[in-house]
Amino acid sequence: MKNIGKSFLSRLLKDQSGQVLPWMALLTVLFLGMAGLTIDLGRAWVCYRELQASTDAAALAGAYAMTSSSATNATVNSQVCAYGSNTDTSKTSLCGSVKGANGTPNLPTVTTSWTPNCVLGKYYVSTTCGSTTLNANVIRVTQTATIPTYFIQALGAFGFKSLKTLTLNTMSSATLSGVTRPVHVAVVLDSTGSMNSNDGACGTREECALAGVQTMLKQLPPCAQIDPATGNCTAYNQVSLFTYPNVQASTAKYDYTCGKTNPSIVQYSAPPAPTSSTTSWTAPTGTAATYQITGYGHDYNTGTTTGQNATLNSNSNLVNATGGSCGLQAIGGEGTYYAGAINAAASSLLASSYNTTAQNVLIVLSDGDANSSTKEISNPPGSGYGSAVSECHQAIDAAANASSLGITVYTIAYGASNSGCSTDKGSSAISPCAAMQQMSTGWSDPNVKQKNFYSDQNGNSGQCPGGGPSDLPSIFGSITASFSQARLVPNS
Repeated sequence: MKNIGKSFLSRLLKDQSGQVLPWMALLTVLFLGMAGLTIDLGRAWVCYRELQASTDAAALAGAYAMTSSSATNATVNSQVCAYGSNTDTSKTSLCGSVKGANGTPNLPTVTTSWTPNCVLGKYYVSTTCGSTTLNANVIRVTQTATIPTYFIQALGAFGFKSLKTLTLNTMSSATLSGVTRPVHVAVVLDSTGSMNSNDGACGTREECALAGVQTMLKQLPPCAQIDPATGNCTAYNQVSLFTYPNVQASTAKYDYTCGKTNPSIVQYSAPPAPTSSTTSWTAPTGTAATYQITGYGHDYNTGTTTGQNATLNSNSNLVNATGGSCGLQAIGGEGTYYAGAINAAASSLLASSYNTTAQNVLIVLSDGDANSSTKEISNPPGSGYGSAVSECHQAIDAAANASSLGITVYTIAYGASNSGCSTDKGSSAISPCAAMQQMSTGWSDPNVKQKNFYSDQNGNSGQCPGGGPSDLPSIFGSITASFSQARLVPNS
């Protein structure tokens, strides 16, 4: 018995079975750690990319919302939250009860925030801060997500500090100057006698209007599309200047050649309204009446810089006509009738963009009070287009026709009031303010979020109220910003 016990003890001491168990216990910790790195952190990377994508989308949506003439912190906030991954619906959350459309099951807890920024001195931001009602040209969106871990938190069972959750932070910035296809712009400016009145620091009302147009020329890059292989421009943005009243075509050049002679004012003409079949248009010449001062061109900026630091081309007729060296003159001599100018500009836009992918834009600046007499309009008196009856409604009809043909009509009520339009009587009675509003594309359509009506009401108290900035350079800057798609920029 004694030998048997001794033999059993000897075999027990020599037996190595089960020795791997302590090692497996230790290695299990290592395996869980490796699983945490490969699975939990791999999942965290996927979640991070999803969160970053939704942050990009929220920034782009917010930047586009900032281009609206009626943009407020609330409207921008609504778009940022709508396109993010926000799930924090607490009362203290910036997004409140709004859940982001880009939320995913991988992102159970997300908080969204944003700030408007005024970025200056960066080559990749060309829009001025005053172009938006928020006085900002860049929006910065931040999203924070908290995601649970699975394997990493199991380390706590072995005495290690476990990570039950991981916090992900993303940030995106977007600006308003990402033109994706060419834009052709026809600007129609009032040059009747009332534009000679003074309007503060910028000079006469005509000078203020021209300063606004030059803001647009500084912000709108001449080249819209570049061949990445060659670096050559393949499509240009084009701008043309129109005015009313009519001038004799052969004398229109005096608005940009800087001589002492002014263009000759003639009676208002009534060019045919454009149709869906309009593919060509020729500007009047010689002694004929014309509304067009300069043809479509992209030579207004020969450099590559846009924005507040841009230098305009002093050899450009368009630049000179808008105040580069001389400028459009408010000669007066006729009342206001602008339905003909709208039809002429719309026809020219359709012809200039025929067989191209360009977007057509018509900008009309006026006080809206069409009030010409029969002797000032060349067509025989009547009750329709080209007559001295319902002149404000004629302009509304002309603008509505342009909108129906795919032209985006922006209107700028410059000193427009709530009384006037004396030729629109009875059931057709309307105010200049309402006329300018109704002329803008999408004004009465509740489904159109981007309103295209602007007013300088802050600079002219008691005048037509409107959204967006109130000084003309900022208004033109806001309009230019809305031509484009928002684009992402470095966080700065």
